[in-house]
Amino acid sequence: MVDLSVLDQSTAAVGVPEPQAIRDTVELARYCEELGYKRFWVSEHHNHPTILGTAPEILMAAIAQATDRIRIGSAGVMLPHYAPLKVAEQFRVLDALAPGRIDLGLGRAPGSDGKTAFALNPNANEDAEHFPANVRDLMAWVSGAPLLDGHPFGSIVAKPMSETSPEMWMLGTSDYGAQVAAHFGIPYCFAHFITDGKGVERAFRIYRDTYNPSERFPEPIANVCVWALAAETDDDAERLFTSRAHWKVRREQGDLRAIEAPDAISDFPYSDAEKARIAELRAGAIIGTGKSVHEQLGNLAAQYGIDEVVVLTWTHAQDDRHNSYRLLAEAKAAA
Repeated sequence: MVDLSVLDQSTAAVGVPEPQAIRDTVELARYCEELGYKRFWVSEHHNHPTILGTAPEILMAAIAQATDRIRIGSAGVMLPHYAPLKVAEQFRVLDALAPGRIDLGLGRAPGSDGKTAFALNPNANEDAEHFPANVRDLMAWVSGAPLLDGHPFGSIVAKPMSETSPEMWMLGTSDYGAQVAAHFGIPYCFAHFITDGKGVERAFRIYRDTYNPSERFPEPIANVCVWALAAETDDDAERLFTSRAHWKVRREQGDLRAIEAPDAISDFPYSDAEKARIAELRAGAIIGTGKSVHEQLGNLAAQYGIDEVVVLTWTHAQDDRHNSYRLLAEAKAAA
């Protein structure tokens, strides 16, 4: 039986005030806990017209107060923007709010354009080059372990300390993230939804073949995050998918914007090339009824040899997103 988890990005929707997207994420986390999902992760992007989740650690704190059981995580904290000690302190506080339920997912990508990345941290390029060392220090601080002998900050402790500590994950879309995760002996999540599946099998092979067992994770743990959508009927799923397909086609032309409702784009004058691209996107999409989507995710998990899939769903209306996750959870329960 494949475990199901959720990634939400607090997406902007045409006609919906931007702050509502943040509140909707908190409500979706509460709902997904009721449905039995294993984890609920939130992303970090900056200066993005579509993805409004800019501060996952703050959003996680709100989710911690709205939930009781589901694991809460970042997917992820873009470490080159920040000092490892500050991230460790933030996640030690989160673990105090939700003991034993916090996932610290890390990424190396900027989650933004170059200018915005520079505004966040003028030394981001240099910090990205020191990414493995910063991961090493963060792991020590967040778990309460000592830093390397002779480390200039070896006397510093990330507070508050407790009996539990966040579970660290490495996120990625390339061989690099897999290599870093394997080196440090931590779980690894491949962002399948970004590459449309390209590179997953190679990254997993590198991760598993070079994995260095750690005390907390003696065996490699891997999952994928995929975009998927379930609806009552195949026709409903096809209709709702048009919002995502339209967004991707426009994005590939440099036009980033809020998600539009299916009815608002039903008569959009696509070029032949755009129609062909939409058909290509549809051919690779995981959409359909709850049962169909659950089966497709199960097949994907079997293909990659994993037992957990993180599901990302975009719809214009929050109710349709709720419905998608409900149908998928019901299909899993019935399987």
